[in-house]
Amino acid sequence: MNDTSARALDVAELPTVVFSHRSLMWWGTLGMMAIEGTFFGLALMAYFYLRSHQATWPITSRPPDLLWGTLNTVLMLASFVPAHLAKRAAERLDLQAVRLWLVVCVAFGLAFVGVRALEFAALNVRWDSSAYGSVVWLLLGLHTTHIVTDLIDTMVLTALFYRGPLDGKRFVDVSENCFYWYFVVATWLPFYLVIYWGARAP
Repeated sequence: MNDTSARALDVAELPTVVFSHRSLMWWGTLGMMAIEGTFFGLALMAYFYLRSHQATWPITSRPPDLLWGTLNTVLMLASFVPAHLAKRAAERLDLQAVRLWLVVCVAFGLAFVGVRALEFAALNVRWDSSAYGSVVWLLLGLHTTHIVTDLIDTMVLTALFYRGPLDGKRFVDVSENCFYWYFVVATWLPFYLVIYWGARAP
């Protein structure tokens, strides 16, 4: 093998930590979001399918109370800021800033879970009372599952960044965790409109 070939095959100078589309984690996260987004779309279609077969909607109950769902929507939109700042800090490999913004993200996540529990109580329908109740609980339950799983992931990352072990790839994990949170926030907006305003539409 000549020197030119040897230099071409030498990977010693390649970076060990990469972000965005250069990372396999980014592509994996994007693929998961595509699959879950399709599932969310099908669930929303189920809502409208069931609604199209009913003369009255909601069938036997009042529409959900707006307070807690609207409050959670405001919190969700506000949470984009610390998530974005954590992502930017991770991509700068800024340990102190990542620690700070991860803690803020965990606080937002805990707030979401608390308000979401109040949302379920304010739906004014049981999951087993009618097709309307079942599909509304399904939609809210699907989104809640994603909030809880991302919150757990964020808490684990926060613990790792404070306790270790820590290496450069953990910064990639934070970046992709925040990228996924963008998806969680974005998917809530059509869910909010359907759950809270779909039942109020004529």
